[in-house]
Amino acid sequence: MDYSAQDLGPLFAPRSIAIVGVPRKDYRFGGLSYLMRLEECGFPGRLYPINPKASEIRGRPCYPDLDSLPEVPDLAIVCIPAASVPRLLEDCGRIGVRYIHILSSGFGETGTDEGRRLENEVSRLADRYGLLVVGPNCMGPYCPEAGLTAWGAIPGLPGPLGIISQSGGITQRLTEYACSLGLGTARAVSFGNGTVLSAPDYLQYMASEERVNAVAMYLEGVADARRFLAEAREACLQKPVILWKGGESEAGSRTAASHTGSLAGNKSTWKAFTRQTGIIRVRTLDEWLDAALAFCFLPRGMGRRVFLVGGGGGNSVAHADTCIREGLQMAALSEQTLGWLEENVPVVGSIPGNPLDAWRTFLDAEYLQGLLEAAFADPAVDLVMVDRLIPRKAYHMPHMPDPTPALIRFLSDRSASKPVIFTVDSEGGDPELAAAGAELRALFGRAGIAVYPSVERAARALARRDRYYRWRAGVGG
Repeated sequence: MDYSAQDLGPLFAPRSIAIVGVPRKDYRFGGLSYLMRLEECGFPGRLYPINPKASEIRGRPCYPDLDSLPEVPDLAIVCIPAASVPRLLEDCGRIGVRYIHILSSGFGETGTDEGRRLENEVSRLADRYGLLVVGPNCMGPYCPEAGLTAWGAIPGLPGPLGIISQSGGITQRLTEYACSLGLGTARAVSFGNGTVLSAPDYLQYMASEERVNAVAMYLEGVADARRFLAEAREACLQKPVILWKGGESEAGSRTAASHTGSLAGNKSTWKAFTRQTGIIRVRTLDEWLDAALAFCFLPRGMGRRVFLVGGGGGNSVAHADTCIREGLQMAALSEQTLGWLEENVPVVGSIPGNPLDAWRTFLDAEYLQGLLEAAFADPAVDLVMVDRLIPRKAYHMPHMPDPTPALIRFLSDRSASKPVIFTVDSEGGDPELAAAGAELRALFGRAGIAVYPSVERAARALARRDRYYRWRAGVGG
């Protein structure tokens, strides 16, 4: 079957959707939940529930089959038993439905002869009719811009992130996690078994999609390794691709085979793949999001020389160690910047230098703004990391107006300046502290400012960002 990356565009912007297999009652995951979520998110197009035993569902006319619809839908979401799917695909091909999402499971991932036979039928019919099939056994396409958010963050947030994942649950979690920090999604797809459209197809599309600035991938295995390698290298020359590879352990590999029917491959193969393509490897959901924030919220380019701003001598020492351990460098501040610090940082109770121990940065927005202006003017500084302490009694901090809104306004006006990253540490088991930290991180994130819950996570994400741009510069990208 011949198709191009551009052919996948309409998959994420349907104007009409047929949901095949919507029960009349008894809420459960599947056709009814998809219909309800699309209604909830305000899908602007036309929705057609299909059930031959119902005339109306949730106040909507219900149709017995695809032939009875008033139009050929742009997308069909298939929620019927696996054994009935081939016949439905025949109907789709006959009336001209090209884009099909098979939510149903019960195919090759079962490991049975019948499951494999049904999956082969899906492939055969797709090739015969030119069907672009997502799945089977997956959550399907997701696009907040088009109101296509039946899962994940609902109604979601448009933004620069592209997501490609074999796992529906992991894809859902990342869209929710990113949305909570103000990082929106341009396009996402959970593709499950990937019988027709698979990882290389989606990667080729995301690389060409101008709304996507960075791609986050979760894979358990690939069928066409040679093509995937070529597409991954080409994509990485255009934009960062962050890969979370599932199934690295023996136990994980066995689970991957029963989850999506994928063969995970060995560690050495994937290490070589990473070196050859420029892909950024992560191993947890947190690392996935952290890297996405660094690539989507910070300007393009290299830079590992950090000016670390915070409070507390011990914290400053430990944070400097962390940055260096992750591959960053502590910037050797210029004479002009050191002069500003000598004039404005008290000798008693603070330590002028890099890292900077200055408690006033936690309380005085204007003071921190002056410090940032000095850093912006320093050619030795590539980026600034500011540790934001949450005010609390333990540190004898007075009740003062929150300086965060003023800082955000200042940074919004200086968007062309050097990158500024914030860390907000609220760990330690205190539920009030955790809630305050989450709220503060969301405030920064919604303003498009990269924010992390620890210096460790921030430094690791920044180091990955720096390595990617150095790789890209080295290959002429």
